[in-house]
Amino acid sequence: MDKLPIGVQSFEIMRTSGFVYVDKTRWIHQLATEGMYYFLARPRRFGKSLLVSTLKCLFEAKRELFEGLWIAAPGRWEWQAHPVVVIDFNGITLDTPEKLQWGLQIALQETAANYGIDLQTPLLLAQFKELILGLQRKTGQPVVVLIDECDKPLIEHLGKGEAGLVTGQANRDVLRSFYGVLKETSVAAALRFVLLTGVSRFSRVSVFSALNNLNDISMHEDYAVLLGYTDAELQTYFAAYIEGLAAKLDCTPAAARLMLARQYNGYRFSENPLRVYNPFSVLAAFDHKKLSDYWFATGTPTFLVNLLRERQYAFPELEGLQVSSAVFGTFELERLAPEALLFQTGYLTIADVVDNEYTLDYPNLEVKTAFTEALLLATEGFAAPASSHVLRLSRYLQAGDMDAFFASMQAIFASIPYDIETKRDEAYFHTIFYLAMAASGGQAQSSVLTSRGRIDMVMTFPDRVYILEFKCNQSAAAALAQIRAQGYAEKYRASGKKVILVGINFSTEQRNVDSWQVTEV
Repeated sequence: MDKLPIGVQSFEIMRTSGFVYVDKTRWIHQLATEGMYYFLARPRRFGKSLLVSTLKCLFEAKRELFEGLWIAAPGRWEWQAHPVVVIDFNGITLDTPEKLQWGLQIALQETAANYGIDLQTPLLLAQFKELILGLQRKTGQPVVVLIDECDKPLIEHLGKGEAGLVTGQANRDVLRSFYGVLKETSVAAALRFVLLTGVSRFSRVSVFSALNNLNDISMHEDYAVLLGYTDAELQTYFAAYIEGLAAKLDCTPAAARLMLARQYNGYRFSENPLRVYNPFSVLAAFDHKKLSDYWFATGTPTFLVNLLRERQYAFPELEGLQVSSAVFGTFELERLAPEALLFQTGYLTIADVVDNEYTLDYPNLEVKTAFTEALLLATEGFAAPASSHVLRLSRYLQAGDMDAFFASMQAIFASIPYDIETKRDEAYFHTIFYLAMAASGGQAQSSVLTSRGRIDMVMTFPDRVYILEFKCNQSAAAALAQIRAQGYAEKYRASGKKVILVGINFSTEQRNVDSWQVTEV
């Protein structure tokens, strides 16, 4: 088998050292032949750096690296070498605007030295212009500019208080002027292709005001699967690894694919319904022969969690969140929209689109369980030792052990100190209950609409469905009566699964679940 390219971001190394390369050159060809100025946003660890590396090798006409790929077919590519300028913000110090400028100058000087050009001007913007014009004159070919993680000088300082905001704003001013060089008349005439990648779609006014001719393809239907793995690609390129995973999990390859899809598939970046897998997590799962939270573990979203808490966001409402398309282009340092941040960083994705209204949801089980656990751990007063009870919740429901389930749930609520000032109402209890269930790995859905009302929570398993209704300072019997009166079970009768009704009452005096009633339809 070809090796798994875990952490490999160099196209040349991937193609010369026996790593699996999922052929994306059909879409890369479309990019390179149909346009000139592009911006692409994708979550971290999604293949942006590999895309930049592939484009670099393509425009440098390293034809031997592309043998056997779609673009290598006769007549598809000109194989004319172009000078390429690559600026990777992963390798530039971003602590201050002065260090940012210094790092950019070093990057420009290194590229100039590689092409035997001696930059004469000491100023950053003039150096950038001098480099591009000098490369065009020396080679006789228009220049390619590839900028990876172009927004890192800004997002690196999010969540770091007022000082971080000031640094981010100063870095933004540097970037705005720097990127603007690419639109200057003499420079534009010397360019062949420009691509900027990043995580966030900062508005054009804030960062790209001087480079307002960028084609933002972040949500373009034609490039929905440019990064990430489709289900078909997974089966084509990783069949042997799927078989290895299936053997370790003691199941069939088909069952292993279903588990992989539930754990890592689901990212949707446009109205195109195609979804892709997180490549980093899939590769790690094949390597470890185990399904785990690999992507989430590479970066803790502390700032994002704190922002949601500050805005007093209703965590159960993150599922099925409905927004307009305006949300996707409103990322600003001074006015951070949680919905835009959640989507752009990959914690929510597009679940459905109707007219101009987008429904967002967690892309897969990995993100849902790990993110809701992070939200739960950040809940005021929640004790980390209670996490052991959280892990058991879904297991108890799957087995139908309701006594053990409620004993663990009561232990979770009891772990929260009495002196915490948070308002203990039904919404509070509902939030903790939901986060605990979602973090346990169960398929928890909050506020599920039916034709006759809204179910507080639904838990779905392969052979059974739990319908839960919450009351506060009333009775479990009243909650169960509401489920029956509203006909909540009707939606699930044709599923072929057991339908179990659960009425739960919370007591503000006890600050816990004080009663429950369970019955099977």
